Amino acid sequence: MSQAAALLRQGIAELGLSLPPSDDERLLDYLTLLAKWNRVYNLTALRGEAKWVTHHLLDSLAVVPHLPPGRIVDVGSGAGLPGIPIAFACPDTQVTLLDSNQKKGAFLTQASTELALRNVKVVIERAESYRPVTTYDVVISRAFSSISDFIRLAGHLRTPGGVLAAMKGARPDAETAQLPDSWTAEAIVPLHVPHLDAERHLVFLRPSPQSMRSE
Repeated sequence: MSQAAALLRQGIAELGLSLPPSDDERLLDYLTLLAKWNRVYNLTALRGEAKWVTHHLLDSLAVVPHLPPGRIVDVGSGAGLPGIPIAFACPDTQVTLLDSNQKKGAFLTQASTELALRNVKVVIERAESYRPVTTYDVVISRAFSSISDFIRLAGHLRTPGGVLAAMKGARPDAETAQLPDSWTAEAIVPLHVPHLDAERHLVFLRPSPQSMRSE
């Protein structure tokens, strides 16, 4: 077993996730595709497969135990993070990968096809312009923007009763203090990412109680 495969298997176990061994291989196949396309499209600045396992795959999978059920949109998906790992871990959940960059969109489309991710849809459009027929229970982002900009650009994608989930490094108290009055940080969840010695937090955002009365 390669170092990357061992790190991934150990990390998935530490997170308490139940993925079949075949999905380990498919997640590593995803990294192989990422390496191939990264030579041309610069999808990630990190180098080294082991770092990709910890900083990309496990970092994304760490949110899975905390996500409420329902349809998910990954805003500013980029290389497919966290959307593609989430799609593996939640095969019965529909996951939309949303990114405005045509080259990144081409990678996402190719990756979801080659990896046979039938629960994934790719949309190449700006978040603020995207008007889906059906909105989403979970609107998630990873290093997409400030929390206030995330709300401004993607808040309309949330279905009534749904939640915005912002993945952050250090606890973003300064950002949550700047939230518009109509929104509130419902919870800030510290995440443990196996083999990663860095802070990670997941911020759940909903309209403030007075705003929610109209939903």
